[in-house]
Amino acid sequence: MAKQNQDNYVYIISMVIMVALVMIGLFASDAFAAATGNIFNFLSKYFGWWYMLAMNCFVIFPIVLACSRFGKLKLGEADSRPEFSNVAWFGMLFGAGMGVGLVFYGVGEPLYHFATPPFGAVAGSPQAAEDAMRASFFHWGLHPWAGYSVIALGLAYFQFRKGAPGLMSSLFIPILGENAHRTLVGRAVDVFTIFATVGGIATSLGLAALQLNSGLKYMFDLPQSASIQLAIIAVLGVAYTGTAVSGIDKGIKFLGNLNLGLVCLLAGGLLLFGPTLIIFETLVTGIGGYLSNLVSESFSVAPYGGEYKSWLSSWTIYYWAWWIAWAPFVGSFIARISRGRSIRQFVIGVLMVPALGSFCWFAIFGGTGLNLQLSGVADLASVVSADISTGVFAMYQHISMGGIMSAVMLLLIGTFFVTSGNSSTFVLSMYSTHGVLNPPKSRMVVWGTLQAAFAFVLLLTGGLKALQIASITAAGPFSFIMILACVCLWRALNKEFAPGAEIK
Repeated sequence: MAKQNQDNYVYIISMVIMVALVMIGLFASDAFAAATGNIFNFLSKYFGWWYMLAMNCFVIFPIVLACSRFGKLKLGEADSRPEFSNVAWFGMLFGAGMGVGLVFYGVGEPLYHFATPPFGAVAGSPQAAEDAMRASFFHWGLHPWAGYSVIALGLAYFQFRKGAPGLMSSLFIPILGENAHRTLVGRAVDVFTIFATVGGIATSLGLAALQLNSGLKYMFDLPQSASIQLAIIAVLGVAYTGTAVSGIDKGIKFLGNLNLGLVCLLAGGLLLFGPTLIIFETLVTGIGGYLSNLVSESFSVAPYGGEYKSWLSSWTIYYWAWWIAWAPFVGSFIARISRGRSIRQFVIGVLMVPALGSFCWFAIFGGTGLNLQLSGVADLASVVSADISTGVFAMYQHISMGGIMSAVMLLLIGTFFVTSGNSSTFVLSMYSTHGVLNPPKSRMVVWGTLQAAFAFVLLLTGGLKALQIASITAAGPFSFIMILACVCLWRALNKEFAPGAEIK
């Protein structure tokens, strides 16, 4: 009975909050937009430094853990083996952790920074192009995956080695005790987690709907309108809820493999038919710029104002908040599929490999777009400045086999939409059902519907800006939870394994 009451408590409170937000957004859209705008301005102005500092801690912590004596510790029993192959694991990692965002920003972000350089270069110059790729690599490098990894490491450790429920409150067992999920603080943490998860995933679903609408306009001349975006969210919402209900071994794993195949097909096609030499040079130069400036850019908050300060709020702070808001659901999902891997294997697989994959994606798509711009073939920067979601489809108009690749890109955006949606639906259902690894299907239907509704409300009340606001707002309280989670995991590891003790 106690377990059931705990389930109902977290489920009901979080449901009330999300239904209330959806209703306010639908029936008081102007007030909702004004309130969220004020929250966005307040958090970006007064807490931007905190988002930057927190994300740097999340990068450092898993690397230190992997290099420490705990690196060989298995996330599970000593004799446990990984549940999924490396290919299936990477496919699900990439689909849940990046997906829609990579497709949405792969061409648009470098071109946007090219037209409005963040580091003082002359707009439209070759240096502006290099700086644009440097900024894009920075936003999609180690930092996002680091946020996911600190949550996933803690959850996997406490779930698979300590038998704790798959709840965010389980991360605080070292300070709240074995029944952390039944304490008032633990319940508050679990409710905050659900709020952050819905805010983060609604951003991604909204971005996908915007870009699918743009692609349909380019290919079939359909209008860009709220009604089309609602139809997209509704149709794909049914799809992601259905695949979540079918479980990880069936629907989610299949879509992860499909996404990875489509990503390789599109990247390989553009590498073949695009400016191959420029792409390789962009990758090498971009990695060099990223590594050379990683520390300085990670701690730069522009305390004395200027244009760079405004750019930070619109881009870096927004991204860092988005990754933090995504951390609870992606971290939980990664923990769920990572049983049996050592901490060192986990960190390499979750932190290093996906970051390199993101670099390759931006070098291929962003490098091609910048080359078309600098060579005078197309003014893609103007297109992106007007509507960033159209960048990739505008680029494909000037590439051999571009029509076919545009169609495949539409399919990829759809499957990424479904992958992000079903992963978060599965995780939200876990959070609201005492952390069970296979939650009831009825909860999945409820959460699948609520996520779709919230994404549409955000689009209705402000489009891309409202999506950015949702991420930053949701990330505020959860960033503190993540810092404490790192402390708790370190304490638990040191308590279990005294200096000199055998680790396996």
